[in-house]
Amino acid sequence: MLDLANRDLGTSSVKHTETAIAAGEGVSMAENTLKVRVKRISYEVDKINSYELVAPDAAELPAFTAGGHIDLHLPNGMIRSYSLVNDQRERRRYVIAVNKEVGGRGGSSFIHDNLRVGDVIAVSRPRNNFALCEQAEHSVLIAGGIGITPLLSMARRLHELGRSWELHYAVRTRSAAAFLDDLDALRSDVDLNHYIDPDDERPGRMFDLPAIIKRAAVQAHLYCCGPLPMLESFESATADRSTDHVHMEYFKAKEAPAVEGSFEVKLARSNRTITVDAGKTILDALLDAGITANYACTEGVCGTCETRVIEGIPDHRDQFLSKEEQAANDTIMICCSGSKSQTLVLDI
Repeated sequence: MLDLANRDLGTSSVKHTETAIAAGEGVSMAENTLKVRVKRISYEVDKINSYELVAPDAAELPAFTAGGHIDLHLPNGMIRSYSLVNDQRERRRYVIAVNKEVGGRGGSSFIHDNLRVGDVIAVSRPRNNFALCEQAEHSVLIAGGIGITPLLSMARRLHELGRSWELHYAVRTRSAAAFLDDLDALRSDVDLNHYIDPDDERPGRMFDLPAIIKRAAVQAHLYCCGPLPMLESFESATADRSTDHVHMEYFKAKEAPAVEGSFEVKLARSNRTITVDAGKTILDALLDAGITANYACTEGVCGTCETRVIEGIPDHRDQFLSKEEQAANDTIMICCSGSKSQTLVLDI
């Protein structure tokens, strides 16, 4: 989500990730990933390509739901997460879109510059941290830039179900808006310009997200995916609404990871105690100790590294858990969160 479709790895764990993938640590390639072939690469708009991925034997792929994503395990050792943009009824392909981020940390550039039709890569099974409520009376979808990707799959699903929905799509320029033909096909009876909101067509005015929220009916479900300022504005504008009706997806960290260190992590299942020194995350310390841990984004947004807390008080820095879930202190994202207590006991 933010590079909107690219959840790049945090700087503190890139080295570990490359080492872990090579050594078979971090993720179990056999258990948690599958092989796919790049069947087609399509130009969408400047710097955005879509990639159609299929099983090498043309078999069905694991099912996914609107708003879901997959992790790409790239040949250079990087792991990057991308939203699925196609119809969830399609079982023989995954389609993602990648925005080539200038000044990013390399994942999107590697894909644009190196991935070719015919290549076979490993991807995770689909997961969904941004699920669509299919029973909602009305859905309001708000996208910023490449943040359109998970919302496009939602729009497809809502259209197929015959549900009421609207889309507000903020972009720098109209020519930078990806998937307009796809959206137009879904709502051909509606003037699409009503939903597209380019920056250069409203000089001197900001995208008025609070006004969109204010107009939405109380029972509407609201979804937002875009750059961090948009998500913060969305969170503020929806503060007085039911949390069950408000949905957002962060693709990049909102807070810096907890690397103050100087605490211990006790691993209940493996009966080991690991010291987390200053400058390291819990994940860093575990990998340094040769302990296998599931992880992907290393920014606390994808949920892959969620671990049950048995004792202790986490210092939550993720964007995956809700405020209520963080307050419960039942789980922690070990890639970015630390500990407020001297000892943290984890179910590892």
